[in-house]
Parts: sequence; structure tokens; C-alpha cells
Amino acid sequence: MNIYLPLKLLVAILLFFLSFMANAQNETPKDSISNQLNEVVISQEKKTFTNSHGNIKVDVANSVYSTIPNPIDLLSKLPSVQVSTDRESISIVGKGNPLIYIDGQKATINDLNALTVADIKTVEIIKNPSSKYEAEGRAVILVTRKLSKKDSFKTEISEVASFKRNYNNYLGFNSSFKKGKLEWKANFNYNKLNPWENHTLEYEIPKASIVSNYDVMANTKRNQYIFGGGVFYKIKEEDYFSINVNGKLQNDTFDINTFTYNKNQNKENNVFTLSDNASKKNFVNGFMNYSKKIKSIDTQLFAGFQYSNFNQHLESLVANNYNETNFELSQNRDQKFNVDVFSGRIDLEKRFKNEMNLEYGGLYLKAKSKSDATIFDFEKNESAVSNYDFKEENLAAYIQFSGKLKKIDFSFGLRTENTNVYSKFRTEASPSIDKNYTNLFPKADFTLSIDSTKSINVNYAKSIERPKYSSLSQIATYINPYFLYGSSINLGPAFVDEVSSSFQYLDKTLKLSYFQTKNVTNPSFIFNEETNVLMITDINFKRETGFTIDLSLPFTYKFWTTTNNLVFVKSKVEDDTAVLHPSKPYLYYYSNNTFKLPKDFTFVLSFWGMTKQNDGIFERKANFIVDLSLAKAFGKNWNCTLNYNDIFKTTSYTDGFTVNNINSKFKYLVDANEISIAIRYSFGKVKDSEFKEKSVNESENRIR
Repeated sequence: MNIYLPLKLLVAILLFFLSFMANAQNETPKDSISNQLNEVVISQEKKTFTNSHGNIKVDVANSVYSTIPNPIDLLSKLPSVQVSTDRESISIVGKGNPLIYIDGQKATINDLNALTVADIKTVEIIKNPSSKYEAEGRAVILVTRKLSKKDSFKTEISEVASFKRNYNNYLGFNSSFKKGKLEWKANFNYNKLNPWENHTLEYEIPKASIVSNYDVMANTKRNQYIFGGGVFYKIKEEDYFSINVNGKLQNDTFDINTFTYNKNQNKENNVFTLSDNASKKNFVNGFMNYSKKIKSIDTQLFAGFQYSNFNQHLESLVANNYNETNFELSQNRDQKFNVDVFSGRIDLEKRFKNEMNLEYGGLYLKAKSKSDATIFDFEKNESAVSNYDFKEENLAAYIQFSGKLKKIDFSFGLRTENTNVYSKFRTEASPSIDKNYTNLFPKADFTLSIDSTKSINVNYAKSIERPKYSSLSQIATYINPYFLYGSSINLGPAFVDEVSSSFQYLDKTLKLSYFQTKNVTNPSFIFNEETNVLMITDINFKRETGFTIDLSLPFTYKFWTTTNNLVFVKSKVEDDTAVLHPSKPYLYYYSNNTFKLPKDFTFVLSFWGMTKQNDGIFERKANFIVDLSLAKAFGKNWNCTLNYNDIFKTTSYTDGFTVNNINSKFKYLVDANEISIAIRYSFGKVKDSEFKEKSVNESENRIR
């Protein structure tokens, strides 16, 4: 795929948009834009995308996005959002991994997977979160659900048939009920999926005279049960009590077929590896919240408790065939990982008559995980048993002050966190990790309204990026006799300092940012010279620095609405173990074009891509993806959507880097070429929600 042709087309379209920006056609002057997160650009018609200082809000419920079968696929179609090849993490271009909130509650990717798209009202991508959000993360994805404020009842039933390399089916049921002071909500989804995966790796280890490559493919049979339910009781006008539980139960069976060539000095082997795998991944999250207005001091009190559990069990039976001889059993691998997280928090908020607001509070969190592995080696006729325990306690306190002085909206706050981490192998006398550290995280945000159409924003934030709990386990995936995908028990947090400034004109935004990350997390190689086995795992590199230029250019002309996003990024990663190259800037571009057609038809053409990336260590090839959608509404109850995704079959990722004197080149093929048809039937009506819950567990996004 020639990347220059779509780039030229994109430039031509953008020039066309800019000519309309100069005349501000079809634009109505809007009120000055403050830094409040719930403000959106106002227009005569409800838009799918709205923009404020680079923060983009997406109306999911009233767009074709409401028929996407799962929340992860939904996010992958939004501006700047990137989903990892294993679908286990999300990143924002130029911002890294975001925090996730659902109805103001801190959430994880597991919570997203436990949510049905039919239940989502809006998704907001916040690129300059205020200090009211936790210290972890430089961006926030805020999901708002459709719930009821007045007495009402609504039920939706959906069916999505998806045709990729294999057939996938999604069946969903979503219902809500409101009567008087009581409101409840429930959803259940059954997904029968058959994902396909493929990737290749070529690598050289010069000091050991090893040259190797492999091609691995996996076909999975997956049964997924997603459920959720909540009860909200309004005691008084500003007092409430709520309980909510959601979860995802997933069973996988999958064969991994790997063809490997390995040359060690003068010895060559061609190996076919067959791995039979059975996996269970179960996630359950429950919380209880209480809110009360203390009238004597005019303060809102919130208190809550939250408990989360993630449990994973992977069983693998591995056989190898060397040089087209016979299959021989190699290993029987039984690996278990379990993490329990309990947290409690208290928040107080006092509003003053002069538009000032004071917020303060604290949190206590305790996490415990166990990682158990039993590996039987058929060749050596012996078992290796490993048991690893991890504990973490976090005590945090914060204060934030915000308000408005004439034309300036401001917010500044300070958060302090004390973290105590302890871990050890049960057979060892000394701990592997024993750390106790305290950090301060200041944040500040100022927005100056020049007039009713223009404003300037300046933002500073210090944040932390903690590793996921499963990254601290010892679970490893066997690829072939020479290669493993592993975890790192010594992985530490990364610390980020970032300053940004943006200019907003109507609903167009130009934003500049500079950041520096210490101990940034990246993949690296560990080579065992005794066994000649290479393992790839995440480690902390020295630092990453960079800057971004972010342009948001929405535009409406008659029945055509388009949202365009351009992000210029130049970053540099440095580490003593890696071979450094001159870093080069790259461009991310995104365009969504919606056409409102007669007879309730809606047609959507969207595309996104990246030019070649080089951050000094990692080199990634260019990408260009095109999606099409056609939706038709039948009355008030029926909706049908036809999607054709990745129509040119170009979704693939190629990474190349040299770390620890090991040269490598990865290629991942993603099963994104898809034709799907979604049918949804709904009855009843849902209005605004009374739900005002907050998350108790501020580290919940690490539970995976």
C-alpha cells in the first residue's frame, strides 16, 4: 500500500476544510469555553463528534457506533485511540495508556469488556485531565452509560453476525427500570468467538552466533459471558446509596502452530511446535457507594468500598517435531494467576458562593496476587515448581482548588501517594522486592477566554504509570524451544512531566505538548546462555522525551459532517542496553465522514493511518486503514447496520529494534478485515440518569 496517495488525498481535503474555516460557514458563535469536562460545543443538530481544546466527545447512542459488537472495537474506531494487538491494552497517540472511567467510576479494560455497547451513551477522550483524576495516566477515556432519571423502562436486544477469517457471533440483552427513588440496571451478553492470530519474528544474537526466525499462528474457540447489574436508591435530593456488580467469564481453547528455523553456530534445526492450550480468564468487580450532603458546613461527602478479582488459569501441552521426524512431547505447563484488590475512599467537596470549589479526600488500597507455575519437562523427566506472592499497599491524599476569576477558569491541586511493595518466592528467604516510597503529583490548568469564539488553555501535570498486576507475575507463553513471552517481576513505575498549551477557535483546536518520562516501559530481550532460550519481556528504559502538535478540525456542510484529527509526534527513547538511531517525527491522521441520507439512511466513511515511526530505538512501518458503514432505522424500535472494516486488508504492525545486542524484527497480522451485520430491537424509553457513583479503586486499571 502506497502511503503517499492517501496522504495527498488527506492534505487536499484538509485544505478544503481550511477554506471553509476562514469564512466560518455554518458556524454559530458559541459561549466561551471553560475547562469544565462536561462542556461540549453547541450546534443546531446533535453531532457525533464535538471538540473542546482537543478533548473529543463522541455521541455513541445516536450514531452507527452503537451497533459495534464490543467496546474495544468501538474505541479502536475513535480519534487517536490505539488498541494493542493482543487487545489487552489501549493507548492514545502521543499520550500513552489512558485512565478509563465509566459514569465517573474508575474502570479497567476488563470493565469495558464487561460492558455492552448498547448501554453506552457517550465516550469522551480527555487529553488534559484535571487534578480531580488520579495521578496515573496522561489522558482519560470517559464512558457515560444510558440510564434513567424519570420513571421509565427500556430493554434492548441485539444480534451481531461478524464474518472475519472465522465467524463470530454477539448476542446481547440490556434492560433498565426506574420507579420512584429506586433504579436498577442489568445486562447480559453471550459471545461465541473464533479469533485468528499470526505473527513472525526474525532475530540474531551475534555473541552466541545464533540466527533464528519463527512464524506462529493460533486459532481460538472462545465462549464469553458478560454480565452486569446495579441498584441505585435516592435517599434525598443530594443523598444516595448504590451497589453495582459486573464481570466477564471467558473460556478459550486454542492451538498454537509454530514453524521455527534456528541456527546455533554450525547446528541448524527446523522445528514444528504444536501447543494445545486451555485458558480461563474471569473478572468480577463490585462496589458500594454512599453520598450525603452535610448542610451545616455546606459540604458533599462521598464514601465507598470496592473489591475486584481477576483469575487466570492457563494449561499448555507442548510437542516438537525436529527436522520433519516425529512429534515428541516437550512440556506440560500449568500456570495460575490470581489478584484481589480492596480499596476504600472518602471525598469531600465544598462549593463557595464566589464560584470557587474546594475538594479534598483520601484513599487506602491493598492488592494481593499469587502466581503459581508447574512445568514438567518430558525430555529431562522433571518438574519445576515456582510460587510467587506480591503485595502492594497505597495510601493517598489530595486537595484541589478550582474556580473562575473574570475571564480565567483555573484548577490546581496536589496529590501525595505512599506506596509499599513487597514480594517474594515462597522458597526464598529474602524478598524479591521490598520498597516503600512517597511521591507528590501537582497539577494546574488555566483557560483564558479571549472572546465568545476563542480561548487559550495552559496545562501542567505530573503523573505516574504503574505496571499491570499480571505484568508482575511469572506467567510465560511457550512459543518454541528457543523463545518465550514472559513477565517481569522487577518492573517499576514510570514518572511523567508534561506541559501543554492549546488554542480553540469555535470547535477547531491547535494543541502543543512537551513531555518527559523517566523509567518508561518498553520490551526487551533476556538471553539464557545455559539453555539458549530467549525471552521477551517489559523492562524500564532510562527515559523518553518528545513533543506533539495536535490539530482537531471538525466541519459540517449540509448533509455531510466530518471530523479530522492530525497529530505530529517526535519522541526519543533512550537506554544504555539499546542501539540508538536518530529519531524522526511521524504523522497520525484520522478522518470520519458521516452522510445523512434520505429515508433514515446513514453512510460513514472513515480512515486513519500513521507514517513510518522511529523514536530512536523502535522502528514501525506505515499504516493506512479504511472502514465503511451503512445504517438504516426502521421506525423507533428497529435498527440495522452493515459494516465493512479494513477493506484493503492492510492492518498489520512491523517493529524492529536492537536491545541487549540482539537484533530483531517483528510482524503482527491483525484479523481486522470484517463484514458484519447488526440488528437491534428496543422498546421503552430511557432518560437522564440519577447515577452519580465514583470509583473507589484508583488502581483498578492495573487488574489484568
